[in-house]
Amino acid sequence: MESAQSTRPVRLYVYDLSRGLARRLSPVMLGKQLEGIWHTSIIVFEEEFFYGGGGITSCLPGGTMLGDPDTVVDLGNTEVTEDIFLEYLSSLGESGFSGESYHLFDHNCNTFSNEVAQFLTGRKIPSYITELPSEVLSTPFGQALRPFLDSVQIQPPGGNSFNRHNGPS
Repeated sequence: MESAQSTRPVRLYVYDLSRGLARRLSPVMLGKQLEGIWHTSIIVFEEEFFYGGGGITSCLPGGTMLGDPDTVVDLGNTEVTEDIFLEYLSSLGESGFSGESYHLFDHNCNTFSNEVAQFLTGRKIPSYITELPSEVLSTPFGQALRPFLDSVQIQPPGGNSFNRHNGPS
């Protein structure tokens, strides 16, 4: 008789990097309302995993300088084992989520969270998060700022770089 494989909860931590400024200033600056500038991470196996200019990083949940998340989204449960997940992260770090691959609009923490969420649960992260870059760039101000913003890399301090041989270092 086969034993049922245990499942683990998967959560999305959502942080507003603007700390409320986007909500207040976006109507004037962009001509449209934005609720925040979102940074996301995946919480699974009692660790927080995220991606930034330093590559894939992990820490204890809420352990970055960003502190507690503004919102927690329950993404469901996963049957993926921790070993398989760490192998998957290692391959992601080698294939497309190195620090050099980071791009604020096109390949960022939210891209990573969306891909990892689908691997673990088959579910995507909320579209209001993944559609934010196109919303900003659809405005004249966003287009004017793009050359500057293209050079920005975000790496919340406080995590450990992911080591492909033994997981988080």
